[in-house]
Amino acid sequence: MSETQNRRLSPERQQALLDLLHGRFEQHKLRHADIVWPEVHARLHSQPEKLWTLEQMEVSGGEPDVVGKDVGTGEIVFADCSAESPAGRRNLCYDRAALDARKTAKPVGSALEMAEEMGAAILTEEEYRKLQSLGEFDLKTSSWILTPEGVRKLGGALFGDRRYGRVFFYHNGAESYYGVRGFRASVRV
Repeated sequence: MSETQNRRLSPERQQALLDLLHGRFEQHKLRHADIVWPEVHARLHSQPEKLWTLEQMEVSGGEPDVVGKDVGTGEIVFADCSAESPAGRRNLCYDRAALDARKTAKPVGSALEMAEEMGAAILTEEEYRKLQSLGEFDLKTSSWILTPEGVRKLGGALFGDRRYGRVFFYHNGAESYYGVRGFRASVRV
């Protein structure tokens, strides 16, 4: 059975990924000032399937890092911290319904489906704003965000970016896709 099928990494790949995540954690301490690596490591060790998700985020260009902790559950929150929307997750429409609605020039897939396949979630507007408070992201790209059901029922979907020193949210038809629009994912461990 392949790593993709069982959502487990080999011990060697687990260690390589843990080393990479630890290095990024130490390099960007301002993203998680009140969290210590041994706590993160223990939670990752107890949930190896989350390492598979983090690997998917990494190989698609997301550069996942710890961005917070849920005080209610104790879960550690990882999110894509690449400067621009992950390159391996661009040119996607918003969801399956949008993909099915395209008659011609269909993209390779949808953001929501790809996130689900990775075992991750697309950032909400609140999560995207929090991420942007930790650095400057999407200065040249944009990222789909989880869209409220009412907007989606009307055919739209939301995305965000940072321009002119501010974070902006916009709307577009959910079936649209662009080379500079992807999505940022998160996973809780």
